Amino acid sequence: MSATALTPSRTDSAADKLRQEILIGGAAPGDLSAESAVAQRLGVSRVPVREALFALEREGLVEFSGTDRAYVKAVTPKDFEELYTLRITLEPLATRPATSKLRLDAGSLEKNIAATQRAKSVKAVARLDIEFHEIMRDAPGNARLLKLWQSMRGELELWLARLHLSHQPQTSETQRETVAAHTGIMQGLRMQASAASCKAGVPRSTNRTCSALLTAARKTSPST
Repeated sequence: MSATALTPSRTDSAADKLRQEILIGGAAPGDLSAESAVAQRLGVSRVPVREALFALEREGLVEFSGTDRAYVKAVTPKDFEELYTLRITLEPLATRPATSKLRLDAGSLEKNIAATQRAKSVKAVARLDIEFHEIMRDAPGNARLLKLWQSMRGELELWLARLHLSHQPQTSETQRETVAAHTGIMQGLRMQASAASCKAGVPRSTNRTCSALLTAARKTSPST
């Protein structure tokens, strides 16, 4: 009973550590995550490591080969475009019923914008951009939309983390455009804008950030 109770926490701990290694660049795309080596390094058995790798596979951070080995996933510009196409499609659906609630309780959005203004890296700006739109998506409490979003978040974070490592000079432009777009959404909420107006602002915000990041990515992505 006690062993069963401990396994989830060890699995979660292993998943958290591996996730951070992947997102900060300690594990590069294509790197092998050997269960035995990871277990020894983390000081746990292979069982929670394997469960952690399965969890990261569901998040889109690792993938298993035909020989059942886990590798850090490589996300391509095409993957990124597909993810943002889905994001642009889902956000208006979530925002439309959330407008009145967000107008009454906009504190979380305001704190997010302030944090974005202080951000020092593309990775931080991109993470805060994701969180800003998560706040808007969470507001109406649509469980199915949230489930769809969560299925994409891991791959989005992975891609944006890779961009951070290669495109630090992009920070200022991306930060300025993101703050401006999110501030515009907040102004619409304060003026009791219609749901349709806010709906129109969300894709524009997403497109600005996506365009800046994707342009930078294409400049250095190897041709295939």
